[in-house]
Amino acid sequence: MLSFIIKSILAVLSVFFTVYFFATGYWGWGISFIFLSALVILTFFRNENIILALNQMRVGNHEKAYAILQRITYPQLLIKRQQAYYYYLIGMLGTKEMGLAKSEQLLRKALSIGLKTNQDKAVAHMHIGGICLQTGRKREAVNMFDEAKRLDKDGMLSDQLKMLKKQAAQVASKNQLRMAQLGGGRMKTGRVK
Repeated sequence: MLSFIIKSILAVLSVFFTVYFFATGYWGWGISFIFLSALVILTFFRNENIILALNQMRVGNHEKAYAILQRITYPQLLIKRQQAYYYYLIGMLGTKEMGLAKSEQLLRKALSIGLKTNQDKAVAHMHIGGICLQTGRKREAVNMFDEAKRLDKDGMLSDQLKMLKKQAAQVASKNQLRMAQLGGGRMKTGRVK
């Protein structure tokens, strides 16, 4: 919230000084302040913490990327597209800290808000499918994997999706697990008289 207030104040001041310098005849300073105003206003549309987190993910430092994303305290103040990517990144990186249910909820929220590229949507569907597979929802996991395959037009996730579908074929469904638990794992034997 504090960074949003600071950005707003800087944007208003830079626009004010741009107009002031042009009105008083200091054209050089006015042009310089146009660039400064554009830079400050651009930070409303591109959050610096998300950019830094994406850079850390590219390097492979997921813990630092998650720590950088934790600096964003009011994600509802971000524009819609930035909100979607915030929830997408937090959902993928924070699975250990938050748990599977919260991670799935955040990824679904990112999809509902709207991710920009089909590749990001495919990765989100693949992660949700993996979570569904771990929690015993086999049918939903297979549907998510099919949706990810449909969105992955470049085939970058094809190997991972094949491996996950193979695992889904081997995993017992939730109903089979429940029936095994009800049976207590006992073998059926005849009555002893």
